[in-house]
Amino acid sequence: MPQRHSKNNNDLAFFTYDEKRKLGYGTQRERLGRDSIKPFDACCLCLKPLIDPMCCQKGHVFCKECILECLLAQKKDIQRKLAAHVAQQKQGKEEEEEKLMLQKARELDAFDQQNHGAVPQYSDKNYNKDKNGFHGANSVKTTSYEEEALRTMKAFWLPSATPEATAKVEAPPSTTTCPEGKENLKLKTLFPIYFTEDSSEDKKSKSLEKSYICPSCKVTLTNTLSLTALSSCGHVFCKKCADKFMVVDKVCLVCNKGCKERHLVPLQKGGTGFAGHDDHLLATDFKHLGSGSGLGLVRPAMKT
Repeated sequence: MPQRHSKNNNDLAFFTYDEKRKLGYGTQRERLGRDSIKPFDACCLCLKPLIDPMCCQKGHVFCKECILECLLAQKKDIQRKLAAHVAQQKQGKEEEEEKLMLQKARELDAFDQQNHGAVPQYSDKNYNKDKNGFHGANSVKTTSYEEEALRTMKAFWLPSATPEATAKVEAPPSTTTCPEGKENLKLKTLFPIYFTEDSSEDKKSKSLEKSYICPSCKVTLTNTLSLTALSSCGHVFCKKCADKFMVVDKVCLVCNKGCKERHLVPLQKGGTGFAGHDDHLLATDFKHLGSGSGLGLVRPAMKT
């Protein structure tokens, strides 16, 4: 008879270590390949090759059409939230004024009834008294007599007796934000960038995709290189050439346009096109075994 161990012991009420490993229990790590990494010449929004590329001051690159649509959608969303916030504030002020008016009217009615025995007259325009002396079920505002009656009969299903929990609409931010870096972004701070395409015959014959080079050292641009764009003219160089020539000469090597050190904008590297924009090339997931199901519930792993 074979020895009982974790690989053939399947009659227990709990999962053994080997069974958990086969079900993928615990933290699973996988190195992301080339298909999971966004190329440097791809838009941060649509993840497609750049068309009329635009860059922000933090080095995030977008298609012109994508970033304009994003900023326009943000402005419309801000206007909608602002209108809802103003309407809620206006409604709150009207309700407070109406409560004060009703409270004063009730105090006057109570005073008249106590001193002169007069029947209270209500000035509420929505007041609709039935034969039993109560408002209808659709009435929201109640008098002091009805409040006392509702407290005694406990009719929680009536609209006038149910509590109201209105969602408070906060004031939205007044400026648009970058969809990648989450910092404030305006349309006037964007500037176009221009990549130098490799026009050599060898590159054209080998690949159908466009390849770009540094206009100074003629090195092919890839995700492994650190790139720098000039906000004054938009030309893109590798970081070594930018630090070696532009910082010293303070002039663009392509168009001879003057530039300063503040015009050098380092482009963000490709990173991953799924989880984040930084150099997180390791995908991590955590699988927790469901109770009684034998299946794993996947959730993101906790950052340490």
